[in-house]
Amino acid sequence: MHIAMTYTRLRAEERLLLDAFEAMDIRITPIDLRTIVFDPAEIGEWAAYDAVLDRSVSLTATRTAVALLEGYGVRCINPLHAIETCSDKLATTIALIRAGVPTPGVRVATNAESGLTAVERIGYPAVLKPTVGSWGRLVARVNDRDAAEAVLEHRETLGSVQQGVIYVQEHIDKPGRDIRVFVVGAEPIAAIARSSPHWVTNTARGATASGLEIGPELRRLSIDAAAAVGADIVAIDFLECPRRGLLVNELNHSMEFRNSIDTTGVNIPGIVARHVAALAEGVAA
Repeated sequence: MHIAMTYTRLRAEERLLLDAFEAMDIRITPIDLRTIVFDPAEIGEWAAYDAVLDRSVSLTATRTAVALLEGYGVRCINPLHAIETCSDKLATTIALIRAGVPTPGVRVATNAESGLTAVERIGYPAVLKPTVGSWGRLVARVNDRDAAEAVLEHRETLGSVQQGVIYVQEHIDKPGRDIRVFVVGAEPIAAIARSSPHWVTNTARGATASGLEIGPELRRLSIDAAAAVGADIVAIDFLECPRRGLLVNELNHSMEFRNSIDTTGVNIPGIVARHVAALAEGVAA
């Protein structure tokens, strides 16, 4: 068996995955996408691989490479449809709603004027997010009309495609934390609670993580959310709503896990490597 792992930066996660494959005596080749030229008509060197595990931190590079590889007939982990759904918050919301998975309320508009109407239909406070982005960047909580007008004006002035969709999410009065569940091959394998006095509870923004037991409801919703987006490997972020219970907030197709191994006591890279190997052999769904 021969697996390729594509990347644009070798972080701790990628090095841990390489070590996990090598510990299983699986041939693994890391490939820097920044060095590759693809010919859409010729599979070329990619014919040597039984599967490709994408670990690029560049969404553009990921989408381009996986589209080409799937065009060659190469099994990619995650598949393109899952990557495109997870990487777009609006696509995620649509997929979760269609699958009946509980998620925060959302309103969507395409300019600042209708965006303000969307905010006021959700009610204050409301959360404004770019549809594409990670690590809590450019996420804003607006507590009144003045704040909403200011944020929407800034976004319209920025003028980028990323800012063109006004994605407004209801603010969830969570108990000072959110929950992340790691799912591999439709199996929730570990969970952490991320706590912070700030309303944004990303570890990239200073939140602290602790291990969390996966109860029956959290397990069921994790399985349903992963299936809704068609992901092989995914991290799912939950919010705890005092009225509605657990709500799926976002899904991450290229999950970071280095700080969750000791926190949970779970060998996350080892489990990922075993699942990738099973997919490459065609013995996993």
